[in-house]
Amino acid sequence: MTQTETVAAAEGITLKRDFNLFSSFAFGFAFISPIVALYGIFGVALSIAGPSFWWGFLIVFGGQLLVALVFAMLVSRWPIEGSIYQWSARLGGKAFGWFAGWAYMWTLLIAMATVAIAAAGFIANVIGIDNPTGVDKAWIALVVLVLGTAVNLAGRMVLKVFMIGSIVAEIVGSLGLGTWLLFFHQHNSISVLFDGSAGLAPGTDYLSLSGPFLLAMVFIGFSFVGFESAGAIAEEVNEPRKNLPKAILFALIFIAVVVMYTSLALILAVPDLDAVRSGSVADPVNFTLTSQLGSQIAKPVEILFVIGFLASFLALQTSASRMIWSFARDGALPASKMLSRLSRKQRQPVGPLLITMVVGGALFLLSDVAENVYTLMLNFTSGGFFLSFLFPLVGFVVVNLRGRWRAGPFTLGKATLPLAVIALIWATFEFLNIAWPRPVYEESFLDWSIWIAVAVLSVVGTVIYLAVHKRIPVVTGLEYRMPEELLPPENLPEKESQFS
Repeated sequence: MTQTETVAAAEGITLKRDFNLFSSFAFGFAFISPIVALYGIFGVALSIAGPSFWWGFLIVFGGQLLVALVFAMLVSRWPIEGSIYQWSARLGGKAFGWFAGWAYMWTLLIAMATVAIAAAGFIANVIGIDNPTGVDKAWIALVVLVLGTAVNLAGRMVLKVFMIGSIVAEIVGSLGLGTWLLFFHQHNSISVLFDGSAGLAPGTDYLSLSGPFLLAMVFIGFSFVGFESAGAIAEEVNEPRKNLPKAILFALIFIAVVVMYTSLALILAVPDLDAVRSGSVADPVNFTLTSQLGSQIAKPVEILFVIGFLASFLALQTSASRMIWSFARDGALPASKMLSRLSRKQRQPVGPLLITMVVGGALFLLSDVAENVYTLMLNFTSGGFFLSFLFPLVGFVVVNLRGRWRAGPFTLGKATLPLAVIALIWATFEFLNIAWPRPVYEESFLDWSIWIAVAVLSVVGTVIYLAVHKRIPVVTGLEYRMPEELLPPENLPEKESQFS
């Protein structure tokens, strides 16, 4: 144990390494559960772009795989709790890292709230509440939030059980149902995947910048985020430099296979594609399953959806709490001393978990009082992930161009820089595609949702950063280094970054 680690242990700010390769993979997999991703985007993408939207999965997966390879290299070099925040700080300095983490932290918190509200709708149906109101969903979401916090506080073993349960639900609910539909209930020919113009207004350019295909890719982007979350729990994983790159890549690849396979099965099984394209079918997933398998399938499928949404909620809350804790350990937030403490037995960040519960409850209240707030939250979620990804990608490319990158055990060798540049171009394109203010809403300001959220977070973040920046350490090495007030003189951190 190093001197820094000894001090950290004495101060009670070390975590338990209770995750292995499989459980860290399960964590990343559950973060954006394929059930959540597929149900969240399938209906809207199919109605906007028709069956040909499916090819967008291949494009987004290819781009995200490049991002995942970069993140695998970063976590191999720096397996530190806080992932995007810590990587960006080491690549570009403390201000660069702080705003990367700030964007990612709020993306996680808002995604956590939106997933809880979505889960509430399914839970309401399962327990017999037909047509739940916004108030009903808010109360159910609050119960999910409280119980989820209790599960997280109970320890990592309980969390791992939920993650494994999510994988089982995916195998049954996604791969199982998809296979059954593909082999026994195929209604459409594979040729429908190649007819993008079917059902579109005359003169519509399917592949134009404002066309339906790029709009569908906005939603598809949400299907392939979350793989990076394994890095958020880096200091809770055994042999992280070896296991985490594999966990990140396996999670993305498995999610992609499940989502693309099940989506293909659903497209070929939809009994009336014209009705879906016209908008007369509000829920194409439920419509297809009940039409092909009978109404009795609805309740079991909803239970599987609940499991998927709850597992996703737990992973999001865990990641958000670790991000807050990583900030607090560096003295990078107000009340950092309180937020950096861990529980004695489980070594859990109790303060950050309670903060996620309070923030989540506030977001539920706001979304119930003003419907536009929920729309803003929903729109920001996908864009927020890609915005957060841009920070470490930019830093990584710049450091490589300057010849300063020193690889960890996982490396792509000479292919590192060209693939990183392509990954950066891809993430920039997809962020702009998501954030582009297309005329979608009656209230035109909602078309600017992502930019409004970015502006608000930038202003608030600047105020907080100016208040705390003097006590944030700048670090350069693999090893975590605490704020100076917690360190003896011989362990003070170096005041430089890889941008220097």
